[in-house]
Amino acid sequence: MEIATFLIDFILHIDKHLAEFVQMHGTWVYGLLFLIVFVETGLVVMPFLPGDSLLFMVGALAAGGAMSLPVAMGVLLVAAILGDQLNYSIGRHLGPKVFQWEDSRWFSRKGFDAAHRFYEERGGITIVLARFMPFIRTFAPFVAGVAEMNRVTFTLYNVVGALIWVVGLTLAGYFFGNIPFVQQHLSKIILAMIIVPGLIAIFGAWKAGRQEAKGQQA
Repeated sequence: MEIATFLIDFILHIDKHLAEFVQMHGTWVYGLLFLIVFVETGLVVMPFLPGDSLLFMVGALAAGGAMSLPVAMGVLLVAAILGDQLNYSIGRHLGPKVFQWEDSRWFSRKGFDAAHRFYEERGGITIVLARFMPFIRTFAPFVAGVAEMNRVTFTLYNVVGALIWVVGLTLAGYFFGNIPFVQQHLSKIILAMIIVPGLIAIFGAWKAGRQEAKGQQA
């Protein structure tokens, strides 16, 4: 319970905790940044770690001189790319085993084949967009691996998505994070960065489910 409470507080007040870490441990913050992003994107069981808000705060702290923007962005970019590659590889390793399963309550061969086709046809844009959606960001590369998406294609979009995600949000924090209005409402902004993308993802999944149901009825 104490760990859960700390994680919630860390996520919602990432600005204070990150600033305190920099003051106490200096350049070790780059190792912390790498670890958080690598674990969040690389291990499917750790989707709750901060991502978007972390990048934004790194940019804001870099603007204030607390850390080097180029170094931080480089570390975050490597962590994001390697994390997704690990997650994909884990899914890819499980894919052949899943492919041999028979239809059951927990597995549909038809659904698996559909997922494979989807990731071959539209998996690239899914990998890129998933970067900006908490939880989905963690699961998308794993599912791409299970669905046996082409590795070269996945890697290409993994790098593109990581570049847009890391550079975009970090620079947003760098240019806007220290504006007085943003500082005054930072907690609300961080909460919005967590909730809004999640709601968009839920709505998208609900809409897709309805369309699929209508298609089956037709």
